[in-house]
Amino acid sequence: MIIFLYNLLAVISIPFVVSYHLYRSISRGRKTAFIERFGFIPASELKTLAGSEVIWLHAVSVGETIAAVPLVKALRQRYPRKKIVVSNVTETGREVAEKIAGVDLCIYFPFDYPFAVAGALNRVRPSLVLIMETEIWPNFIRKARALHIPVVLVNGRISDRSFRRYLKLSWFFGPVLRLLSAICMQSGEDARRIQAVGALPAQVQVTRNLKYDIAVPTRSVTEREQIKASYCLPGDVLIFTAGSTHEGEEMPVIAAYQAAQTGDKGLVMVLVPRHPERARQVAGLLAAAGISYRFRSALHENEGALAAGEVLLVDTVGELLNLYAVSDLVFVGGSLVPTGGHNVLEPAALSVPVIFGPHMDNFREISALVLAGGAGIRVADGDELAAQLQALLKDSGRRRQMGACGAMLIAENSGSADLHCTVIERFIR
Repeated sequence: MIIFLYNLLAVISIPFVVSYHLYRSISRGRKTAFIERFGFIPASELKTLAGSEVIWLHAVSVGETIAAVPLVKALRQRYPRKKIVVSNVTETGREVAEKIAGVDLCIYFPFDYPFAVAGALNRVRPSLVLIMETEIWPNFIRKARALHIPVVLVNGRISDRSFRRYLKLSWFFGPVLRLLSAICMQSGEDARRIQAVGALPAQVQVTRNLKYDIAVPTRSVTEREQIKASYCLPGDVLIFTAGSTHEGEEMPVIAAYQAAQTGDKGLVMVLVPRHPERARQVAGLLAAAGISYRFRSALHENEGALAAGEVLLVDTVGELLNLYAVSDLVFVGGSLVPTGGHNVLEPAALSVPVIFGPHMDNFREISALVLAGGAGIRVADGDELAAQLQALLKDSGRRRQMGACGAMLIAENSGSADLHCTVIERFIR
């Protein structure tokens, strides 16, 4: 009865879902990809999978896709003959997935309608499905179970806000969770929460967080200079990067940047909105503040470098690690406004000190470790951001110490991909 009502509501929602995705795609200048979202994957794309066993890994958006990279690498090393398919919900997640080495095919995840998920599963024919974090799609999971395809939840987590919602709906989510072959959670607290929602203790394993396994190559001085040159960043001034910012954060970040210009050494800011389609809106804020800027997409390497006080406004995706690598200090967005925060491990892994705001619900364990390990600073608001930015820019010794603490933190907490593979190998034929 519950599934019947769910599917009834799903059918009723089709016009609204289609309208939303159509508006979202048109407003962002992207393809709708309705064919794939309704489970009809072109045969021309499926040719690459012919005759091979397939591991299907689903990662909803950019953050989950980046976190999946160590797992993809580990799977490729252990099972070189199997094909790996990565699915996404968002367009930006798809763009990032297409750049991951070792991925054989990228598709959009089907809408959770019975006919759509059946079509996708019957066309891809995976021998195993891995779902990143806590994406619980009842029809997809039920259909996979009916086809005897193991489904493993990997890198699972439940935020404070999500936990309250899941508990209220445990009568719905519990039976779906019990259909999963295994559930890999990031921490003991996440494991406790998923069991409270309805998972069986025998299903659940603590496999730590894949984001600690982020592969960050060491950058030589020459490589850093080359990266800076490719972004027209000057080599003789400090670089402050504000990454993954959301609406409501750019103004405090801009104000903090302007206040920091009073220091003795020059400063350039790299501003990276979480959603690149907002770049034009952010450009308006910079213009209103009287700040000169350049769009990343319009850069040419033969251009002159930005001057102190200017801004590189990034309107592309998949470049944060390169930009963090040449930064002297990083602010990670999604944290001054209540959106749950973003991954502070990326700059920490590159030995770059990090600042973030109070709203880190989606990264509570990571942010706590970063603070405890001395690799980052939490600020309460824009004023405190400005104060800490100025203090750290003046103290190179403290920046180096925080950076070293970040690298040590990553080294001490890595190994999640191996723990995941220990669970996954039970379902590999």
